[in-house]
Amino acid sequence: MKPIAESLMPSAQPKRLRVLISAYACEPGKGSEPGVGWNVATEMVKLHEVWVLTRSNNREVIEAELEKAPAPGLKLIYYDLPKWARWWKKGGRGVQLYYYLWQLFCWNTIKRAHLREKFDLAHHVTFGKYWVPSMLPRLGIPFVWGTVGGGESMPRAFLSGLSRKERTFETVRSLARWFGEHNPAVRKTAQKSSITLASTEETAARLRRIGCKHVSVVPQCALTDEQFVQLSSLSSPPLGKLRFLSMGRPLHWKGFYLGLQAFAEAQLPNAEYWIIANGFGKDRLEKLAQEIGIGEQIRFFESLPSLDAVYDVLSQCHVLVHPALHEAFGNVVLEAMAAGRPAITLDIGGPALQCVEGSGFRASSVSPEIAVRELSQAMRAFAQDESLVLKMGRVARSSVCKNMTWKTRLEEIECAYVLALEG
Repeated sequence: MKPIAESLMPSAQPKRLRVLISAYACEPGKGSEPGVGWNVATEMVKLHEVWVLTRSNNREVIEAELEKAPAPGLKLIYYDLPKWARWWKKGGRGVQLYYYLWQLFCWNTIKRAHLREKFDLAHHVTFGKYWVPSMLPRLGIPFVWGTVGGGESMPRAFLSGLSRKERTFETVRSLARWFGEHNPAVRKTAQKSSITLASTEETAARLRRIGCKHVSVVPQCALTDEQFVQLSSLSSPPLGKLRFLSMGRPLHWKGFYLGLQAFAEAQLPNAEYWIIANGFGKDRLEKLAQEIGIGEQIRFFESLPSLDAVYDVLSQCHVLVHPALHEAFGNVVLEAMAAGRPAITLDIGGPALQCVEGSGFRASSVSPEIAVRELSQAMRAFAQDESLVLKMGRVARSSVCKNMTWKTRLEEIECAYVLALEG
């Protein structure tokens, strides 16, 4: 698909707009969706006046950050459900239901803000779930939806290898999407969106089916200049003893078990496989490593105290292994590539979009057997030709610098704004 930026003439330049951004998750200094919400807001305020609708419990950390680093033109609108309507929400418990209700009941706050400020354009940023409605289209102004994701599905051939609990999770996830796609409010959001940004081709296809007219694939995450400089300056470990790395929550859909099986099949006695993982699923991975005879070559790290500690481990490894079975983006792939580490992924979802030609290997997701075989072949390729690590690492870093920084993302979102205003 042609990038959204290529659909505009270079001379197309919008005026300075009054933009309302909805970012339920929005926190400075965070990764994942809170970081996306904050970075989109602070990047777009460089070009426009920006009002951000977010949760009241983000207020303290946002205002502390703005005291240290003011962002002229950025204004915050805080909203939360009343206490009597949110007593049941504790931390992450109930967050999806709470988010759905927050989207519905913030309407009066949005309407009053629009009557007061006369916004030119509305942009929904987080959460990036395509099957939850947004109230912004009701304002009757150009509406940009996304980047949204969640349309990625686990290939059916992999379901049989899951536990009953994991299969139940996938079934519930599929049902939630089905109900969302048939929710009149979601379809109204889709039909009223001027431009929709999808995280992957899989999500883009689903968005078109529910009524989105103009859809472009734009990754959700990116790196700040500071993050890129920090990661690209990480030293590389000496070659000789090849070291693979996986990092993230050890959930079944992250596919770490496929990485372990591939490492065992590759039979690389002079290599190691490090895994940063903590929480449910870690014990199962440790048990699997012992059962398939590679326990002595695997090193598990508990939850590390800081991002710097994670980057220190990354600096000691050569290749990232991230065979996620359904993931809209996969920020760890982006970070590893910025650090000059090639990636081994599957050929689906967001990680496959990041792992461009020459920056690593993408294994087939046709079946678990084929995936493991091709993952192991990629591991052996790095072991047999150490120059590949450096060669592909350079391509990976260059790709991130060119396509995956917030400067690039700002240009893509700005293009979406122009297209939305043109109708």
